[in-house]
Amino acid sequence: MRRREFITLLGGTAAWPLAAHAQQSAMPRVGFLHQGSSQPSAYIVDAFRRGLKESGYAEGQNVALQFRWADGEYDRLPALAADLVRDQATVIAAALLPAAHAAKAATSTIPIVFISGSDPVESGLVASLNRPTGNVTGVSLFSVPLIAKRLELLHELIPGAAAAAVLVNPSNPNAMANERGIEDAAQTMRLQIRFIRASGEQQFETAFATIVQQRAGALIVSADGLFASRREQLVSLAARFAVPTIYFQREFVVAGGLLSYGANSPDMYRQAGIYTGRILNGVKPADLPVLQPTKLELAINLKAAKALGLEVPQSLLARADEVIE
Repeated sequence: MRRREFITLLGGTAAWPLAAHAQQSAMPRVGFLHQGSSQPSAYIVDAFRRGLKESGYAEGQNVALQFRWADGEYDRLPALAADLVRDQATVIAAALLPAAHAAKAATSTIPIVFISGSDPVESGLVASLNRPTGNVTGVSLFSVPLIAKRLELLHELIPGAAAAAVLVNPSNPNAMANERGIEDAAQTMRLQIRFIRASGEQQFETAFATIVQQRAGALIVSADGLFASRREQLVSLAARFAVPTIYFQREFVVAGGLLSYGANSPDMYRQAGIYTGRILNGVKPADLPVLQPTKLELAINLKAAKALGLEVPQSLLARADEVIE
């Protein structure tokens, strides 16, 4: 081989990693900020990726994903959000409400797509659902009316219960609104409510022991990222303490829980992925109205009901979207 050809070849070979690095640097980066943990959230991450793909983006090909997990420690969220800003994320997807607030506080320029179970106007994320001014938009489920509906379903299943407990995470900024909503609903049903608070998994067992001690005949698990990421532990405790429990996601019922009522979580994250892709394509967040789920699902686990000695009324079974036997 001639010396000139060798130098040319060597130069071309050396250019390959530089070209690859330049291409990677030019690739848009989506920050994914979540208040929960990675392993139990794998199914929603897959749904988010599907939404991105529907908008023309595939991870590793023309978009990079940067994950930041708080593992239920909400006080870590501001630092994780700031880290994504320092890493110059092109868009930040934030789930759920505490993560969305942390992202909004960290940047007023990087577009943010939130996934939240609260009223985004009341919580201060956006000024309007139809015209969310600024750099923030997303997908929202109004959780307060749903808590009242869960109480109704639980009362229909266990009409003899005089008191019900509600598991809430006091670290969640939506906790007070949820408590007010369920108190109003309980008054119309003449039910006593016991609020049981837990901000970490180490408090779960004590919480269930308190529920039994206070003679609450049923339990509502309020929508919260910590609870979602620890669903198997909560379902196990509900079975061990024999507490009839309604959850906010069908994934609890699939894991062995009694019943659930709420939006399809994977579809919410898929929609957030679509919005993220549209922003990457140049659409401004202010031009994307906040989306709301159009379908709510009731799931019932008959095996769990049998273990608790409960007979599910036909009226509930007829309305169920999914029955696990």
